[in-house]
Amino acid sequence: MIYLDAAATSPVRREVLEAMWPYLTGDFGNPSSHHAVGESAARGLADARSAVADWLGCRASEVTFTSGGTEADNLAVKGIALANPRGRHIVTTPIEHEAVLESVDYLVRLHGFEVTFVPVGPDGLVTAEAFAAAVRPDTTLASVMLANNEVGTVQPIAELAAIAHEHGIPFHTDAVQAAGWLPLDVRALGVDALSVSGHKLGAPKGVGALYVRGRIPLEPVIHGGGQERGRRSGTENVAGAVALATAARLSVAGLEERATAVAAARDAFVAAVLAEAPGASLTGHPTSRLPGTASFVFPGINGEAVLLELERRGVVSSSGSACAAGSEDASHVLLALGYPEDVARTAVRFSWGPEVTAEQLAAVAPAVGEAVRAVAGLGG
Repeated sequence: MIYLDAAATSPVRREVLEAMWPYLTGDFGNPSSHHAVGESAARGLADARSAVADWLGCRASEVTFTSGGTEADNLAVKGIALANPRGRHIVTTPIEHEAVLESVDYLVRLHGFEVTFVPVGPDGLVTAEAFAAAVRPDTTLASVMLANNEVGTVQPIAELAAIAHEHGIPFHTDAVQAAGWLPLDVRALGVDALSVSGHKLGAPKGVGALYVRGRIPLEPVIHGGGQERGRRSGTENVAGAVALATAARLSVAGLEERATAVAAARDAFVAAVLAEAPGASLTGHPTSRLPGTASFVFPGINGEAVLLELERRGVVSSSGSACAAGSEDASHVLLALGYPEDVARTAVRFSWGPEVTAEQLAAVAPAVGEAVRAVAGLGG
């Protein structure tokens, strides 16, 4: 089996499991407890927070651990918008992850906010001109994802954040898919808040983090005992925090070289699929995209049937976001890119980590062609 659904989740790395183990056994204490077992856990949590801060280029006090990317997005969007007295208007895009879109919808429905969706081009890119046109005097928050989870397009976040700051607007980016592939230095990106999730990096599911710049007011979404400096109540997942910190540290080593090599293999894979599969078309930006993501549409072909044919051939992939699995709706991302609904339903996404070799990808391309031809009744 060749696993090409890393955008949904990645395998847990052995080094991460080894780092977690002490905090699942001997150092299992509650980090808020004032005894030796709790204090040992608290030290592990503090070390993990410092490591994540180093990864993001921020202060440890600016890192809040969460249960994952979805909670981090919710806390950023709701927390900043509700705490900012500037107004009741949000700027975002129609291709954001559901965690951002549903948080914005909540603010619109229950708190009287208004939202402007910045249109994207057919390649999924947000332009500075379109973003600037969406800003209003009462804009309280802007949120644009760093890299799209379906088509892989990478946005010019530093440029967009600079525009937001010219107008005094806090800027959040969902960097869940970008983690492990792109540098996430928050100062270089110029963002005020940034969300990450551990299970895209080789940590287990159930842990994430949110960076919020120190002076940005933030209304908690989860209330209780006041953990995480009052920003996120609930007993901290110490083992998860250690896992995220370890995975982050591992992802930084050789990042540029790894990303370059994977991008080269991706480009060869894309060219091979376009040559092998009748009617295939690449979605997203052709060059400003994640190294390990390639998504295609196959007009006139049932995308789910292609997935089944691929799995028969030992290739695991997906039709798009795992968070929308089970939905009968066409991808909101592809619809926003201008694809007709019937074409959007034919999408197949391939996403992989650095453990997948160029040789494996080269073997997958003919299998894609075979699967498409089989579904189309052309043999294969």
